[in-house]
Amino acid sequence: MIKLRLTPYADSCWEWDGRRYVTADGTSEVVPYRHPMLEHIAITDGTRTLLVVRERVSGRQPPATALHAASPGDLDKARTLAEQWPTDYVLVETAAELPVRVSVGPSGIAPLYVAHDDRSLYGSWDMADLADHADGLSPREVARLLIYRPRYSTETVFRGINRITERATAVYGGHLHIRYPEPALHSGPRDLHEDADVLDAFVTAMDDALDIRPLDSATAVFHLTGGFDSGTVATRAAERFPHRFATSTLLIGGPGRDSQLRRRKQIRDAVSFLGNDFVVDAMEHPPLHPRCARVRGERISPYEGPLHHPFTQLTTLLAEHGTRTVLTGLGGDEMVALSQQEHPHKSMGEIGDELPWVGKRAREALEYADDSIAPPAIVNSMTLLSLETAAPVLLRAGIWPVHPFADPGMIQLGEWLPFHWRELKQLQRRRLATLGLGPDVIESRERESFAEVVQHTLTAHARALLVRMLHEGSPLFEEGLVDADGLQRAVRRLDTGPYREDGDAQLLEVIDLHLATQAFL
Repeated sequence: MIKLRLTPYADSCWEWDGRRYVTADGTSEVVPYRHPMLEHIAITDGTRTLLVVRERVSGRQPPATALHAASPGDLDKARTLAEQWPTDYVLVETAAELPVRVSVGPSGIAPLYVAHDDRSLYGSWDMADLADHADGLSPREVARLLIYRPRYSTETVFRGINRITERATAVYGGHLHIRYPEPALHSGPRDLHEDADVLDAFVTAMDDALDIRPLDSATAVFHLTGGFDSGTVATRAAERFPHRFATSTLLIGGPGRDSQLRRRKQIRDAVSFLGNDFVVDAMEHPPLHPRCARVRGERISPYEGPLHHPFTQLTTLLAEHGTRTVLTGLGGDEMVALSQQEHPHKSMGEIGDELPWVGKRAREALEYADDSIAPPAIVNSMTLLSLETAAPVLLRAGIWPVHPFADPGMIQLGEWLPFHWRELKQLQRRRLATLGLGPDVIESRERESFAEVVQHTLTAHARALLVRMLHEGSPLFEEGLVDADGLQRAVRRLDTGPYREDGDAQLLEVIDLHLATQAFL
């Protein structure tokens, strides 16, 4: 939600020029993301300045953008209150002769990447803005992504570019230090009162998560995949406000496609959505298509996910029809996730013989894969990484994302629920059943995923890119993170088939990382 350039120990006299906050000497600037769901304010006591960019909350008019004068005590109070804001925020603090400080809120709706030179700190929600500061690869972070073992931390794929994680503070005075927050406290399942109405509590939590932000139904669209999470949130909004919200989705391929179409139709028929339904077929616009921005050499962060191209097509379609806000079901999996004690399961990202391209240096780095990760957050770390994937594509199109399942009230409800309400998403299933939706929706046994889209991508578009990578070379080879011989064997096996979802699908991450290193380094 912010882009910035901050020079410490310099003029702290700020002013608003209609687009950005800028210092009188021009050495620092803060550019808020312009959107009706956001607001910003700047306060100074003559020595120190506090700039706040945050999500708006319902029932409050945005503050004036001009610089507000305050006493030192009032500035301190404003700083304290800013951290208690109920939605997401970024705080920037400057003072003459002192380092600059940047702090982010707990929700992680838009990422904030930072880099620096010997003079200034730079920041942006779009990693491409910081590409000139990329200075090689982080073996540990590349290795995490290669084997699908992501970890939430200040570290990114590129040395020289860092992430300010939720509730963390970056301090820059010539050297950059990012201070992690104290771990967020979480609770476990509780015994329900005999007359507890879980579904009513769920509906109330959804209403609270939706009502806290001033949504404009004329420009807000729900992402309705046909799944439990997006379906639950979207139907609740349409139930309360009939004929006011449009829907959208990416269509999958394979056997689950017909099921997805049936489920979406039944969900849309169960309540009164607006007639508009924006649909993009991911099989017609697959990742790595020749028109894909990554393939064309644009600087696309490796964190923007493998579905970047089809998601960009959908986002463009929405923007062309005036959409300014998209609401998703991201975070629904984590809200009702089972613990390792409740359901023992294999951890993500095990290296096996099916990943022969993982290089020696990457394998060595994985011994330290859990080092220096962020402490427990209010929002689950996997949710935070998912939000980071979605945000840049939407923000480039002028669209702000909202994720009700990442609301603290929703998260706490999920933590308190007994096992039988969380197992197999019984909470979402039972809520959809109250709307009269039948077994095809609430008991579907057809797998619905993008696995077939990935298979189509790898068999139709990826081979030429992999062959070119092997022919021209890659920083991933040079750094010992990807083994060229192992990759060549994998490409040969992809040619001869049959396609293996567990082993071949991970090649998509190799290509995405390679294209990112080419564009950024």
